[in-house]
Amino acid sequence: MIYGAPRPQSLLKEVGQLTPEYRVWIEASPFVIMASAGEGGLDCTPRGDAGAVVHVLDDKTLLLPDRPGNNRIDTLRNLIQDPRVGLLFLSPGRDEAIRVNGRAVISVDPAHLQQGQMAGKLPRTALLISIDSVYFQCARAIRRSQLWAPRSSKELAALPSIGDMLQSVSQGAVDGANYDAELEQRINTSLY
Repeated sequence: MIYGAPRPQSLLKEVGQLTPEYRVWIEASPFVIMASAGEGGLDCTPRGDAGAVVHVLDDKTLLLPDRPGNNRIDTLRNLIQDPRVGLLFLSPGRDEAIRVNGRAVISVDPAHLQQGQMAGKLPRTALLISIDSVYFQCARAIRRSQLWAPRSSKELAALPSIGDMLQSVSQGAVDGANYDAELEQRINTSLY
C-alpha cells in the first residue's frame, strides 16, 4: 500500500454547508481558483476582487460575480454542460486554504448582478454556487511553495513577460514589447 488511511481529522473537517468559521474565511478571501469541466475539457480559472471575492447568500449558497476578463468564457461554457465546480479560496499571508465543491448556475437576475456591483459597474453575469462540501486544506503545499514570500527582482526578471509569451506563440504576429508596454493601462481601465 502506497498511502495509509486518512487521519480522522481529515474526514471530520468536511461538512455539507458553511460553519461560522468557514463563513468568516470565505468572506475574508479576496481570491479563489475555480475548476470546472465540460466537453471542451477542463478549466481552472483565477477570480479576485477587492474585499471578498464571493458573497455568502446563506450557509449553502455563494454568489460569484463574473468580472471582465479575456472573454474566452471557458468556465461558463463548461457550466452549461456540467454544473460541478471546485473552489480553492486563498487569503494572502495565511498558509491554509478553504475548499468548496458544489454546483453552479449562471445568473443574469438583476438582483444578483446588483449584489455583485463594484466600482459602479455591474458584472455581466453571476454564478450561484450551491455548496455540496466545504473543508480546509492544511498549510503544507502553500508553506512548501513559500507562496507568500517576497521574490527578488532578479527572480522576477528571469520570467518571460506576457508579451514575450504572446510573441512566441504567435510566431511574431504580436509585438511583445508593445503588448507589455500597454498592459498595465489596459488592466487598470478594465478591472470592472
